[in-house]
Amino acid sequence: MIIASNLKTNLTREKTISYMMDVENFIDTISCKQDIFVFPAQSSLNLHVGKVAQGVQNAYATKNGAFTGEIGTEQLEEFKIKTILIGHSERRHILGETQKSIIEKFNFYKNLGFKIIYCVGEPLEVREEGLDVMMKYLELQYEGIDTKYKNLIIAYEPVWAIGTGLTPTLEDISNIHLKLKEKSKAPLLYGGSVKVDTAKDILACAEVDGILVGSGALNVENFCSMIKDAQKLETN
Repeated sequence: MIIASNLKTNLTREKTISYMMDVENFIDTISCKQDIFVFPAQSSLNLHVGKVAQGVQNAYATKNGAFTGEIGTEQLEEFKIKTILIGHSERRHILGETQKSIIEKFNFYKNLGFKIIYCVGEPLEVREEGLDVMMKYLELQYEGIDTKYKNLIIAYEPVWAIGTGLTPTLEDISNIHLKLKEKSKAPLLYGGSVKVDTAKDILACAEVDGILVGSGALNVENFCSMIKDAQKLETN
């Protein structure tokens, strides 16, 4: 399974380094067989060597240049980062990223061989329109994306669930993942208010290949507990 932590705009560099080492030490103690990713805040990136893959939450489709407030591959190379999160709902809905700009970014980092966790999801008003409308909305987020890219991971994150404490039912999660698997055979994660007390049940859902966790993973002990849940499910 794939267990990923998106730290968003949280934790200093010092705290992030401690977080990463705590996770490393924990997965050693359980002989972890899961794929673990951590996405720190941009200013908290640091060279990390270990079993935990450090990724970047966002980067511009460039090596370097006059792009104020952005980072490119020149900065990522310094930290040996080859994993990127693309299309997160907060980038789409708060920061205004369009599908066109997301496609450009996807293709740029695909051509560099990056591992890409690509996010799709729907807001509440779309979900309330019914399954057909919701699927058409999600299909638009697949447009222009190479769904057969070998280093692709997809994360389904219902926008209305992120940071609200609300989640779809386990049956809903299984059903939507089943439909999304028809669009791509890439590993499919669930994201959207995953908490330490809900992670195990979500991970046990059909067609769920892992989780992308935001605020629920800020406490490193909670994140490690989720990793342990995944380990138990795969060994039982």
